[in-house]
Amino acid sequence: MLTTTGVGLSWVLAICYLFTCLGGDQNAFILSSWMSSDLMSIAWGFHFDSLTAAMFVLVLTVSFIVHLYSIAYMGADPSVARFFSYLSLFTVFMLVLVASDNLLLLFVGWEGVGFVSYLLINFWFTRLQANKAAMKAIIVNRIGDYAFVLAVVAAYMTFRSLNFETMFLLSPYTSSWNLSIIGVLLVIAATGKSAQFTLHTWLPDAMEGPTPVSALIHAATMVTAGVFLLIRCSPLLSYADNVLSLMAVLGAITALFSASVGMVQNDIKRVIAYSTCSQLGYMVMIAGLAQFNVSLFHLYNHGFFKALLFLSAGSIIHALGGEQDMRKMGALAQRLPFLYTVMMIASLALMGIPFLAGFYSKDVILEAAFTQGNWSALFAYWCGGLTAIITAFYSFRLIYLTFWVRTAASKNSLEYQHPMTNIELLGLSILAMGSILIGFMSREFFNGVGTDFFSNNVASTPATTLMEMETLPAIIKLLPFIGSTAGAIISVVLLSQSNWLSMWAQNLSIFKFFANKWYFNLLQNFYVSRTLLLAGHAAIWLMDRYLLEQIGSAKYAIFSKETTLTIGTHQWQNYSTQTSIPAKVNVHFAARFYTWAIWNWARANEFNLFSTSKWLNFWNRNLVFWKLSLWTGSLFWRSLNSGFIPDMIAAMLYVILLGFGITHFMW
Repeated sequence: MLTTTGVGLSWVLAICYLFTCLGGDQNAFILSSWMSSDLMSIAWGFHFDSLTAAMFVLVLTVSFIVHLYSIAYMGADPSVARFFSYLSLFTVFMLVLVASDNLLLLFVGWEGVGFVSYLLINFWFTRLQANKAAMKAIIVNRIGDYAFVLAVVAAYMTFRSLNFETMFLLSPYTSSWNLSIIGVLLVIAATGKSAQFTLHTWLPDAMEGPTPVSALIHAATMVTAGVFLLIRCSPLLSYADNVLSLMAVLGAITALFSASVGMVQNDIKRVIAYSTCSQLGYMVMIAGLAQFNVSLFHLYNHGFFKALLFLSAGSIIHALGGEQDMRKMGALAQRLPFLYTVMMIASLALMGIPFLAGFYSKDVILEAAFTQGNWSALFAYWCGGLTAIITAFYSFRLIYLTFWVRTAASKNSLEYQHPMTNIELLGLSILAMGSILIGFMSREFFNGVGTDFFSNNVASTPATTLMEMETLPAIIKLLPFIGSTAGAIISVVLLSQSNWLSMWAQNLSIFKFFANKWYFNLLQNFYVSRTLLLAGHAAIWLMDRYLLEQIGSAKYAIFSKETTLTIGTHQWQNYSTQTSIPAKVNVHFAARFYTWAIWNWARANEFNLFSTSKWLNFWNRNLVFWKLSLWTGSLFWRSLNSGFIPDMIAAMLYVILLGFGITHFMW
């Protein structure tokens, strides 16, 4: 209760601070200096503006409700104290991420939520699937994290500062090429954290954690961190048009891909997980059209109805004794009327039905894409429109299989019937009210004509674009609603009494294509993972078994007692204890000669240059050649220590190309 009370008090303070930001107030303070070296100075600094205040309210609202919900949901778990400590630590790192005033401190929060998400997904660490899911999440996210590190380096090399205010002020006067490099790296980082297409595979598997974890991570915190990064850096990204086009296309593909895969899932939590990927695609897509305030608006609305979906699904699973397969549910509308009501509200909000939260942001996304008219906007519009239809399809499929169809639940599941506590009812009721009202109440702040709520920190939609959206033909404005209604009707028809129609649809090639997730996992495993594993295996044998164990041993040492090597105008002396070697070596000639010798020997003996076993045999039979190569490499390393960096770089290129015959092939 102590941690829940602390999060609740923080939530109240965040709401109070949000109202102070209505007048445009901004506050910044520095806790202490972190690191200082030459011109670089990094501090533990936090910046509180309207963007920070809005994200604080969202994060703390969802976190507080998840804490409340978990008191009842996890009450019987023997490790409940460990669970709440993880939840609180996760919230702290998310707040650090949101409030940081520089890119490096944001990275601290970024890595923190990634680390704690590993602990939460792997909370039930005795389950093998939970171990695999947690490892997959943290490994896939390492790709995005590596891009983030490179973005930090590139930003400092460009701006000589990592402070957001300094970077944004200098962006208009910075080379577009530099901004594009930084922007692409930030997009890759967001792709990993926000589960965009190509780095999305970790998020559906992360459902192995407890359901409150899914609500916290996949509704308003970790998966939205990537989108928040793009929104925070919007003043910089606005000057990189190519990066914006990349974001629009990436988000549109992610939205369509995830929706199509979620349409054929049977696990209730996986359906909602793929729905999360799809909605994140919407956010990245509209950010790529330079409508960052609209992206933030959808992120805000999505946090409420997606948390409601996850927590409602958790209560259904809890009530049925752990059953997650929708095909083994049914007829729960009479048994669980409250859950049926809140799940229907959340599903309708997700579909974008008028006057619910999702309607006010999703329709604006499609209208903004239609208004711009360039190729990326049109691509985004059609992908987004098709995604809206599919979203309605899988939303009503979930409702139909869970609540409407004749029950297929086992006798044990129905007899278990775990009752809901008052704490669970309170948390779900708050989220249900937010899913109904938050879109209408906040639309003028996020996307109103003339609003300056985010004008100082988010690249907002121009007033002219807003006016064009308001004057669109009525049929264009009604298309999303018509598409959503059609998708819901098709779903009910296919799943109702027309069993032959449902069986016919399941035998279609496109159904199998979606069920196999566009065969992305197959292609990734065969062409990427398998190739890297084989390369790693070959490298281990080559480097460890032969380079270190044989040539690296003392009996193969070849350096002389005192040998002088001259490269250009520089001299290097070698002090060793073995046989002498020539005092002067032309590195260029030596590299060319040995490469030519290997290449011609391989051609004469029909040697396969891409066969690992043949290379290993060749290595054993030609130790003299490799000794000379190692000796040359050692000279280059010494030249690096002596400060002769240009000579070292040129010579090391020859060493890299030496053993593979590429030098002779290129020349």
